[in-house]
Amino acid sequence: TLQYCLAKSAEVRTAYGPRMAANASPVAKRSKTFKRVVMVTGGTGLVGMALKREYEKTKPENEEWIFLSGRDADLSDMAETKAVFEKYRPTDVIHLAAMVGGLFKNMKYKLDFWRKNVQINDCVLHCSYEYGVEKCVSCLSTCIFPDKTTYPIDETMVHNGPPHESNFGYAYAKRMIDVQNRAYHEQYGCNFTSVIPTNIFGPNDNYNLEESHVIPGLIHKCFLAKKNGTALSVLGTGRPLRQFLYSDDLAKLLVWVLRNYEEVDPLILSVGEKDEVSIREVAHMIADAMNFTEDIVFDTNKSDGQFKKTASNAKLMRYLPDFKFTDMKTAIKESVDWFVENFETARK
Repeated sequence: TLQYCLAKSAEVRTAYGPRMAANASPVAKRSKTFKRVVMVTGGTGLVGMALKREYEKTKPENEEWIFLSGRDADLSDMAETKAVFEKYRPTDVIHLAAMVGGLFKNMKYKLDFWRKNVQINDCVLHCSYEYGVEKCVSCLSTCIFPDKTTYPIDETMVHNGPPHESNFGYAYAKRMIDVQNRAYHEQYGCNFTSVIPTNIFGPNDNYNLEESHVIPGLIHKCFLAKKNGTALSVLGTGRPLRQFLYSDDLAKLLVWVLRNYEEVDPLILSVGEKDEVSIREVAHMIADAMNFTEDIVFDTNKSDGQFKKTASNAKLMRYLPDFKFTDMKTAIKESVDWFVENFETARK
């Protein structure tokens, strides 16, 4: 009942002390002497590893960061999620954990993507509330935006229509995090927010040819084509446009969001509109970075998916007008080099 929930909330706040005051300013609740425990779900994936590299550059004395993997808990199970929150008692959460996959896996398993991600998000957000987490930052995706829309898309347009048919299970599940954040804020005063990064890539990605996103998939395919002396086959026409975001840049931005961004409304994290590139251009960048000299062919019998989803980073630039993104070719080169050097142990 509502009465029970309110009583339970008061009980937990009493147990955890001053940092649990739900309606207090998040900035006011933190003290310089209180040690912050930042728990990162999905902490061993693409973005989690980038965050770990970023954290290890400075390691603030008053912060401890915990990077969870799937071995720590099944975050779609409430009991296991509560156990990991009980173990670490986080003051802050960066929620990256999700069931993810590329275009064709999303098309095939829409229900699975919906159910698993809704379960994960509900467990993490509700435990964040129950354990008095001061700030929870969840990672969404530009696929949550309406398929039929005007461009560029911005943060006000999330719920303006259905997402693209190809991955509506994943997209709706991610979109619901924004609904949950607002509800937890309105009902309990929780400081829960979200970011919407564009297409992320970098070291430690998932390179499985059946499940990967476009850049890690092409890196793996190019590696094999070079090894076998065959053409590089790219699914689709290569015409779709994307704004790609290097994982190390995203990590810097996520740390800034955790420490400085106090809106419940989501924030798009993206390169500018002028930095949008086609899949064809990306394929050639990867080939150049790998010194691949065979042909690149485009399988036009395969689906292109959504042609474009150009996002505006105007809101981000108002906050951080001097932020410098890594040059795309440099980021591709670093990503290719990492994969080649770590081929035996990379996720594939």
